[in-house]
Amino acid sequence: MPRPPSQDTLNELKAAVGIGSWFDAPADLEPFVVDFRRLYRGATPLVLLPRDTAEVSKILAVCHRDEVAVVPYGGNTSYCGAATPDESGSQIVLSMRRLHHVRRLDAANFSMIVEAGCTLAEAQAAARGADRLFPLSLGSEGTAQIGGNLSTNAGGTAVLRYGMMRDLVLGLEVVLADGRVMSGLKSLRKDNTGYDVKSLFIGAEGTLGVITAACLKLFPQPADTATALVGVDSPQHALDLLGRLRCTAGDQLTTFELMPQLAVELTVKYVRGVANPLGQEAAWYLLIELTSPNPQENLAVLLTDQLQQAAVDTMIKDAMIATSIAQAMAMWKLRESVPEAQRHHGASLKHDISVPISSVPNFIEEGSALVHRLVPDGDVVGYGHLGDGNLHFNVSQRPGADAAAFLRRGEPLEHAIFDLVDRLGGSISAEHGIGRLKTAQFASRADPVELAVMRDLKGALDPKGILNPGKVLA
Repeated sequence: MPRPPSQDTLNELKAAVGIGSWFDAPADLEPFVVDFRRLYRGATPLVLLPRDTAEVSKILAVCHRDEVAVVPYGGNTSYCGAATPDESGSQIVLSMRRLHHVRRLDAANFSMIVEAGCTLAEAQAAARGADRLFPLSLGSEGTAQIGGNLSTNAGGTAVLRYGMMRDLVLGLEVVLADGRVMSGLKSLRKDNTGYDVKSLFIGAEGTLGVITAACLKLFPQPADTATALVGVDSPQHALDLLGRLRCTAGDQLTTFELMPQLAVELTVKYVRGVANPLGQEAAWYLLIELTSPNPQENLAVLLTDQLQQAAVDTMIKDAMIATSIAQAMAMWKLRESVPEAQRHHGASLKHDISVPISSVPNFIEEGSALVHRLVPDGDVVGYGHLGDGNLHFNVSQRPGADAAAFLRRGEPLEHAIFDLVDRLGGSISAEHGIGRLKTAQFASRADPVELAVMRDLKGALDPKGILNPGKVLA
């Protein structure tokens, strides 16, 4: 079990990174001990800011020898407290923000090697500079770092076409708990030599090793894009339209996002510059985007034809196709501002779940009934990535309701929602990970044999339990 660091250990860790690359003053430590959602406030005696993989290796070698816990820290955008030290004050924080270089970009191979502290936006910009696309897209991309995206297997709005972060990785460089460096930055699409070791560290939330760099897949830049905001009467109609577009547009269908009327109303109310461009209100809204690297694809014509036919078949209620980049950006802002609007509105209970795409309407119906029964002072704001079955099934406090009483209803609702997810063959964490928030639920619901395998892996790769203790595995 990890133990508090001695003063000698702290001094050795400071020397490993050098002057100007560590913090130990309380005011400097403060940003590193509170998670993004302010669910947890921890403590740490030291924050280290290594500049390269060699320094990360030195840090972990010292911590492994002296059995000191280490918490890898990225952009602090985790919704589950994955990058926050605990309250003991004995865990060292390892900030990756100085490992932010693009080591290599191979446009001909459609790949690039970036360090873990590079923000997602910086990685996207580097790819764009070579006329390539790195397709992962998140609302927090200006702050979220590649290492964190990998450690949580981030999803976002383009999973329908490009997959999760795991699907975008060719190779990893990882520092193991004892300081050894696993150099696996090959840029190969085919490499059938033994176990797929890199996949162990993607989604592990820093509990098996510290990712320092990654070789990522790139794609052609879109040269033709069609974006639409569509109103429908029900999630079932949305699902029907999704099926039609997947059959007619194929892999050109990149985004298919679902929002309830309340989410749109809150966003228009609280976020400056957001408007609902549709001529009439709808119970549900869809943000749809088609993309292609072929500038002659005429995607707007394809999307228009499909939506017109869907209207004839009473599948949709209203639709608007963007005729300019500004209109498309306004539609995206409407979708991406939902979390911000919820924060302005008041307290909320959040559930990042996934179910088979065909079960989404059923989940929304049954989940909403659970909310009405268990949280009568809350409103369902269930939105997200219908194209891949991931919903952020949130509940917002109604105006005037007692916030403390509302939040106390969160635990029984979570149990009921997760029971429903289990019954539908879904997941209690689609893209936000487990972190500290969901360890108990994960431990009680995971397949026992699968959980045992995970514990065996943790024991083999981190026998002293120094890497991000208390996260993922309780």
